[in-house]
Amino acid sequence: MPPRKRADAVRNEQTLLAAAAEVFVRSGVDAPIREIAAEAGVGMGTIYRHFPTRADLVVAVYRHQVEACASAGPSLLSTSDSPFSALRAWIDLFVDFLVTKHGLAGAMQSDSSGFEALHGYFLDRLGPVCESLLRAAAEAGEIRGDVRPYELMRGIGNLCIGRDDDERYDPRRLISLLLDGLRL
Repeated sequence: MPPRKRADAVRNEQTLLAAAAEVFVRSGVDAPIREIAAEAGVGMGTIYRHFPTRADLVVAVYRHQVEACASAGPSLLSTSDSPFSALRAWIDLFVDFLVTKHGLAGAMQSDSSGFEALHGYFLDRLGPVCESLLRAAAEAGEIRGDVRPYELMRGIGNLCIGRDDDERYDPRRLISLLLDGLRL
């Protein structure tokens, strides 16, 4: 087993991951490491000490965002005005995650088995969260009851493709239309 990290090292790593996620959403996974370091308020050496390669950093951000998105679902459900509002807020987080994920395959390059394992992890963690949000909204009479989590997540993912290729294209607008189409 690897040695256990000190609490301050864990906090520093979480700060780096949050900063990298922000930069990846804004500038893509090919953003310069110095931009991530500036966002986190640390030196570039600190990033390389935690994440020796860009692929290590991207995978860590991916896992960090999956966990953040997974934990946000129950929290949003308990604090939002309605289950549909919680679903909509969760979808916004999910879209941020997908924007970061967009460049993951390129960053990992030839490690397709690693990418497949991460995709399985993604589905295992986020599918049940999406399902609970959909179920709550359906039970509240806010949306149709026949919406499948995988189909919704896949549809949203497909709407996010091509965002970088056409400045006229706004996937969030189409996702909002999709979500409005679920309503009763």
